[in-house]
Amino acid sequence: MEEQVQKQEEYGAKDIQVLAGLSAVRKRPSMYIGDTGLYGLHHLVYEAVDNSIDEALAGHCTKIIVVIHKNNFVSVMDNGRGIPVDMHPKFNRPAVEIVMTKLHAGGKFDKKVYKVSGGLHGVGISVTNALSKELIVEVKRNGKVYQQKYEKGKPVTELEIVGESNETGTKVTFLPDNEIFPETEFHFDTLASRLRELAFLNKGLDITIFDERTNKKHIFIYEGGLVSFVEFLNSNKNPLHQAIYLQKEKNGTFVEIAMQYNSSYQENIFSFANNINTQEGGTHLIGFKTALTRTMNNYAEKLHKDVKLTSEDVREGLTAIISVKLQEPQFEGQTKMKLGNSEVKGLVDSIVTEKLSSFLEEKPSIARVVIDKMLIAAKAREEAQKARELTRRKGALNSHSLPGKLADCSENDPSKTEIYVVEGDSAGGSAKQGRKRQFQAILPLRGKIINVEKARLGKIFQNEEIITLVTALGTGIGEEFDVNKARYHKIIIMTDADVDGAHIRTLLLTFFYRHMLPLIEAGYIYIAQPPLYKVVKNRKTHYIYNAEKLEQLFKEIGRENVSMQRYKGLGEMNPEQLWETTMNPENRTLLKVALEDAIEADKIFTLLMGDQVEPRRDFIQKHAREVVNLDV
Repeated sequence: MEEQVQKQEEYGAKDIQVLAGLSAVRKRPSMYIGDTGLYGLHHLVYEAVDNSIDEALAGHCTKIIVVIHKNNFVSVMDNGRGIPVDMHPKFNRPAVEIVMTKLHAGGKFDKKVYKVSGGLHGVGISVTNALSKELIVEVKRNGKVYQQKYEKGKPVTELEIVGESNETGTKVTFLPDNEIFPETEFHFDTLASRLRELAFLNKGLDITIFDERTNKKHIFIYEGGLVSFVEFLNSNKNPLHQAIYLQKEKNGTFVEIAMQYNSSYQENIFSFANNINTQEGGTHLIGFKTALTRTMNNYAEKLHKDVKLTSEDVREGLTAIISVKLQEPQFEGQTKMKLGNSEVKGLVDSIVTEKLSSFLEEKPSIARVVIDKMLIAAKAREEAQKARELTRRKGALNSHSLPGKLADCSENDPSKTEIYVVEGDSAGGSAKQGRKRQFQAILPLRGKIINVEKARLGKIFQNEEIITLVTALGTGIGEEFDVNKARYHKIIIMTDADVDGAHIRTLLLTFFYRHMLPLIEAGYIYIAQPPLYKVVKNRKTHYIYNAEKLEQLFKEIGRENVSMQRYKGLGEMNPEQLWETTMNPENRTLLKVALEDAIEADKIFTLLMGDQVEPRRDFIQKHAREVVNLDV
């Protein structure tokens, strides 16, 4: 306790270093938070939370609470040391004000205060302040409660003592600026998903989120850390063994790995550096994959001579988390998506080689189950290769020989073209007649494509509709996939608004997510929004897209002398109607498919399309009342 007090006293204004001011943030917010849409909006909360996480990493914070208030303010509070409040020696202003109003100001550039930090660039909380209409910071420190208020990044009060407390900590309450953000309503599930992730990555840290608007509340605390994380990801799958946990610290870098194989055909590997999801991987992921393939091959050769497993064989059905915490992380790019530290590759490689080899030797029964799965994967890969060659010889999977049912467009520049993947021939016929041939292509699919969640590539190559789709798109599939060969930069799924249409849409999205993820990441996948109703009054036609808008229309025009048609399928619309409502770029509404949260996406696809029936039934029962506009 005495040491804790001493450390708190050492962390003061002198430790706050300043590198720049704030006006640039309001001028170009996307440079600092990614965008001014929902992603950037939620990023404001993460920046505040990151400060609290850094306190936890330094050993001074055990609890973080996030509250979404009814008035759309958000509070983030912790029981850390509290931001220093004494006067900054250089600026002669309270240190907390410097932290809140200057870019790159904080205690993270000096390793004496924070040995490891997620918010490395130091923009953090000052960016949240700059982009908030109002912000109030409250600090409990030195037996007192201090408070200061800001508007659009500028202090509107002095730092004041507003009470006494024997606790320590920081509380930040802010309202996003609606001049910057078109939408300022926070999504509980989006925030909860990231906070759950942070609780997994920081073993034993207590993180609570509460929504005053709905009284929804989650408390995340995982004593199992990464092992709990892997078990959570595999909860709707069939795990083949208990989770394996590897860890090591060397020269101030701490590496943790948890891994578990399941009976599915998909790999799920997530990598983190200082709690930041490195979605583009980096040196820690390369080190892991290299060592995993080598270690598994070495063990497999002991059991079966002359066996040669590829990295794909070794990773089939693997769920793994790699988390590194290091003092000087080098992130490539502004978004911190890729770790660049060269020394981390060797460190992760050595941990996996040494510790996983020992585990396999000590647990031969688990090792045998895992190796057997890899051998089956290797055999399936060879069969898939034969199936691919056979399909290629038949002329499919060849961009020079496009499928007969594809009505292609005349424009050759992919950035100017779009393809509608349409359910059924009748809708396909209307779409072909109604389209603009110059830049719109139509591909009608007969029936449902295979559920790729339950099939390996070899089986997928036997599905005619998938081969037709892959050939039309031009990207190839599997190890030959190349997003740069996409023949269209808008791939629009257009299905009926009934149960079958929803199922076909989900099958297609599952296929794109599992086998053509870069198309989603590039922003090429869209979902068409055809109208549900046609309302005619006094010879004027209104196309309505949902029940809520229908009610609004009736309030305007009344219900007398109205003729109304409820579209059950796209085929009920003639070519002119389909063009005007769903395909004309000037009138239509398209939903872009974006990947906000890969971990949540994986869970949803596994749940909806995987083998386990019980979790799917629970999900449907839980969300049945939320379904709208579904024609059964």
